[in-house]
Amino acid sequence: MIHAFDVLSDPVRRRALELIAQREQPSGEIVKVVEAEFGISQSAVSQHLRVLRDSGFASVRKDGAKRCYSINPAGFEDVEVWLDRMRQYWGPRLEALATEVERGKRPRRK
Repeated sequence: MIHAFDVLSDPVRRRALELIAQREQPSGEIVKVVEAEFGISQSAVSQHLRVLRDSGFASVRKDGAKRCYSINPAGFEDVEVWLDRMRQYWGPRLEALATEVERGKRPRRK
């Protein structure tokens, strides 16, 4: 199984996710945008879409001959768990930093 951050590290896959996050998209529309922006073939875009599907980030629905892609929120669960751990670590530190910055803005007493 491919790790969530390995999936998200690829700019083509991130762009495809951005497109389907807006609304469900037929694969042909995704291919058109990604081909134009990245200069890669339809076959290469299809491989990236398969990775998104297989890793759980995207769902596909057949509509006649079309495949329509949409976001699968379950695919982001590992990312959310990792982010929560980072927030727990950094949250108090960033709050302490904000406090110190505010203290530095106060006029000093003579």
